[in-house]
Amino acid sequence: MPADSKPQPFDFATRAVHAGAAPDPTTGARSTPIFQTTAYVFDDADHAASLFNLQTFGYIYSRLTNPTVAVLEERIANLEGGRGAVAAASGHAAQLLAFFTLMEPGDEFVASRNLYGGSITQFTHSFKKFGWTAHFVDPGDPQNFKKALTPRCKAIFLETLANPGGVVVDLEAVAKIAKAAGIPLIVDNTMATPYLCRPFEWGADIVVHSTTKFLGGHGNSMGGVVVESGKFDWRASGKFPSMAGPDPAYHGLNFAETFGDFAYTMKTRAVGLRDLGPTMAPMNAFLTITGIETLHLRMERHCANALKVAQFLESHPAVAWVSYAGLASSPYNKLARKYLPKGAGSVFTFGVKGGYEAGVKVVETVELFSHLANIGDTRSLIIHPASTTHRQLTEEQQIRAGAGPDVVRLSIGIESADDLVRDLDRALAAAAPAAKAPAKRKKG
Repeated sequence: MPADSKPQPFDFATRAVHAGAAPDPTTGARSTPIFQTTAYVFDDADHAASLFNLQTFGYIYSRLTNPTVAVLEERIANLEGGRGAVAAASGHAAQLLAFFTLMEPGDEFVASRNLYGGSITQFTHSFKKFGWTAHFVDPGDPQNFKKALTPRCKAIFLETLANPGGVVVDLEAVAKIAKAAGIPLIVDNTMATPYLCRPFEWGADIVVHSTTKFLGGHGNSMGGVVVESGKFDWRASGKFPSMAGPDPAYHGLNFAETFGDFAYTMKTRAVGLRDLGPTMAPMNAFLTITGIETLHLRMERHCANALKVAQFLESHPAVAWVSYAGLASSPYNKLARKYLPKGAGSVFTFGVKGGYEAGVKVVETVELFSHLANIGDTRSLIIHPASTTHRQLTEEQQIRAGAGPDVVRLSIGIESADDLVRDLDRALAAAAPAAKAPAKRKKG
């Protein structure tokens, strides 16, 4: 190699396998070991004090840091192009940590109304117990986010690909609005994964994931993660005293001044994870690390299968509509080509003629698809959101969230697409009588 040449950055696939990991220095184990331990021995009293004062990096207690979890955090931060990451016990825990680090009682934020139903419930009800208020807007027009901002707003939140409707939001436009307001844009990138989209490249400041989904990819491990870009200036606006002011829990330490471009990560771990305690289990971190090693391969197959199934459904006489951004007919196809050039993901919805009863019949009749409340598995999954994940919402809220009575959500796996098509075709045929019968909405 010539002396003046620079090493080329590793490709995504290589980083998915290697980032953050190395052979174990003690045993030589090539796979990351599961460090199933609660605590770690200090060298001496000074070493212990420096760790607790955040003057030295190291391991104290597995509620805060664990070697297995640390590999996962570094790998996801690397794949997203972020500065640092904090893993949590679930995607909901990651969202709580993301806001807990920013918000004070009485603060507000603006969120897309097209979100996973559990997120809408968390933001609407549970967050109120912290004194936080969410304002939901239609993400179809980025200016709606700007119009909803108030002086107390501390963030904008959206999903790259909305669950369950497959809505693609104009990330770049919303990021400019957040930047002009001096607040961070938080993006849930669960459905896209960093293989399909890296929100930091479009101006986002914080990314959250439910690692339970595509990152783990096999339906066997719970988890979440918060990633920071390292580019947001927490001192510029004066809106974030918890980041840019003295912290009484650390003798007046100013996280923004002390830790610079990874201050948010440090604050999230040293305060949020410490005090709320939603720690990721080492075993779940190990399983997620293993899953990420095949992320690029799985996502290619997920997307190819999803497009084939969506095209089949679009032409099926028992289907009223299909919402998949990968279809040329989708109003989000242009945005998908911009932000998701490798594919529009594998989770989408379609409407069954016959409404609620027909939708229930489809999910009860499939054989290859698994009827359960999850996405991002190697196996293909199906659910009727109105009777399950979005059941706690009013019908009006369900419809606004893309989960109305006729909606069926699919998470397309990596099986044979032809087999998936045949399974759906049979289930739709069985649902035809329900489509002709008078609609009777189930109560509950």
